Amino acid sequence: MKRNSVIRHEFVEYIPDELKDGTIYVSIRFATAVHKCCCGCGNKVVTPLSPTDWKLAFDGETISLDPSIGNWSFDCKSHYWIIRNKTKWDHQWSRKKIDMGRARDRLAKKTYFDTKSRSGQTSGEPPMPRN
Repeated sequence: MKRNSVIRHEFVEYIPDELKDGTIYVSIRFATAVHKCCCGCGNKVVTPLSPTDWKLAFDGETISLDPSIGNWSFDCKSHYWIIRNKTKWDHQWSRKKIDMGRARDRLAKKTYFDTKSRSGQTSGEPPMPRN
């Protein structure tokens, strides 16, 4: 795909085996969005949707994912945002910044799940009020 190009979205129950270039597949049932890397390398990019991973916004016409997509494990090391069905390219990160970002993500997940565990919450339900 070209820089700052348009990406289509399809809401699906199951992610297809064959991914089309320039299409992001969103499964609400499985809280996942999947697409081929927007740089054109062909790698499959899986973005889980959750309070500690990516957030999906749908405005009735377009989708956006937050935070950005940093394909640090791929040879291409591509880094971009999907905003209102368009790719917005960002700079590549250094190894140090990647490591710091991964550590921050691990800490955010640990904090989230520790808090959820302490509140006795076992699903997506809000915690019970305390008297």
